[in-house]
Amino acid sequence: MLYDRYEKDQLLFNMNFKEAVGDKAAYRGELVVVEGEIGDAQGRRNAPKAVLKQGVSLAAGDKLVFLSGSLDQLDLLEPLLAKYGPDFTEGTKAILFVVNVAKPVLFDFNGASVELIPLQDGMTWNELADLIGYEKEDFKGQTAAQKVVTLVDGLASRKPKIDKLTLVEVLGLATDAKREARGAV
Repeated sequence: MLYDRYEKDQLLFNMNFKEAVGDKAAYRGELVVVEGEIGDAQGRRNAPKAVLKQGVSLAAGDKLVFLSGSLDQLDLLEPLLAKYGPDFTEGTKAILFVVNVAKPVLFDFNGASVELIPLQDGMTWNELADLIGYEKEDFKGQTAAQKVVTLVDGLASRKPKIDKLTLVEVLGLATDAKREARGAV
């Protein structure tokens, strides 16, 4: 299973669950984008320097079917694609919420469709469900992994009407936006 390899390579962080569902496997949690330094003689790493926050993904065999999450900076897109892009196929769909991307855009990477959506504040799962109009009732009685499959199936037919650019053009769309911080009032 793909997530077992990711776990062995110490790429899963703050895992909510990793669970098989039918012939697929679902994962929710953060994915390491930039590893931390080696922290001890056994080769264990310190906390990652950057992660794909609130990650939601689905794998079939050793390939990613779906990948979503939130990136704090557009310049983390290239390291993310370098690390996880080899596991994309022509059928892979990725929806990434990026704090400092100027506008929603699409681009292709390794045959996969990658969509970037600006988002300074919000939860990945809720935003994905909103994209297709799903409510809590749409997931009632399902296991955590089944909920991911239901969400991915709903997103499969979604065809966003936004600009399609090249990766190079996308990387030029960074703004100075920052994630909105919340704290005690």
